[in-house]
Amino acid sequence: MGFEFQWPWMALLLLLPPLVYWLWIRHPHTQDEDLNSQRQTLLHPALAHLQESYHARRPRMPVSRRLQLLLPLLLWLLLTLAMMRPQWLEPWEETRSEGYDLMLVVDASHSMEAMDFTRNNQPLTRMAVLKGVMDKFIASRQGDRIGLIVFGSQAYTISPLTYDLDAVRLQLQEVTANIAGQGTAMGDAIGLAVKKLRERPPGSRVLILIADGENTAGSIPPLQAARLAQQEGVRIYAIGVGSDREQVPILEGGRLLNRSDLGLDEQVLRDIATAAKGAYFRATDTSALEEIYAQIDQLEKSHSTSRTVMIPHPLYVWPLALALLILLLQGLFPDARLRTWAKHEHV
Repeated sequence: MGFEFQWPWMALLLLLPPLVYWLWIRHPHTQDEDLNSQRQTLLHPALAHLQESYHARRPRMPVSRRLQLLLPLLLWLLLTLAMMRPQWLEPWEETRSEGYDLMLVVDASHSMEAMDFTRNNQPLTRMAVLKGVMDKFIASRQGDRIGLIVFGSQAYTISPLTYDLDAVRLQLQEVTANIAGQGTAMGDAIGLAVKKLRERPPGSRVLILIADGENTAGSIPPLQAARLAQQEGVRIYAIGVGSDREQVPILEGGRLLNRSDLGLDEQVLRDIATAAKGAYFRATDTSALEEIYAQIDQLEKSHSTSRTVMIPHPLYVWPLALALLILLLQGLFPDARLRTWAKHEHV
């Protein structure tokens, strides 16, 4: 704790009244002197003898008059003190997280509607399982910036990098398969994520790619985008979503069909992670996805630093309030000093 003035140089204003007084004494009003010289006054021929006879004395200035002269000086002192902005400093310990910048790149193509996961013997789509696990992952990343990109036939930024993790979680829950088209522009999505992440400090750029490994659309090959990520210092952790089934059930046109072309292309995802100095994880069921979430959370642990911040509590209101009170009293009783002075003059 401590006391200080935010604008101590305002104390120079205290020199203004003495300066004005000095200039006033040194250079009196010449106009008043001219007027006095033009006046004609008849003086008593024995004025000195008359004064001695009546013991004439110059009346003393009464106490009330002295106070009236000191009030403007006190008022100026209080206003100057208020302008110096006195403040009381209270220490506060601030913990600052130097977290990572995590960009989630989520496959929202038609294949994410495949129902090759189960929970409590109930079939679940890849998208539903992905949402549940990644929601927990986002909630655990306190201190990190997290962004969200989805891709289908094209890649779109759903959320920029932000500390508002609840907003990212809500936006993730609104993502549905085919929201960006039925294709899979994985390379374009990686390139878009790298563009967003390279604006962030080096060493904190992390891309988490969740896809089934097939690239069927876009203008940038996935491996070329991964090499670009490596050049920009972006690490890619790839999660392959899918099962080993030869026939994968999927709901199309209101009917449940079994398709053999919805398998997981692990090699593409593994190559992407290797090129970007990251890691690849295989998700074959719900428990595997949760294990991957735990591993990534350990790999990308954030560090924290603490520092002491002094929080100022302004005190200028007290001298300012006292100055306003003096002005109010002078405004309410403007004739008091005149009556008091006049009373002493007639005594």
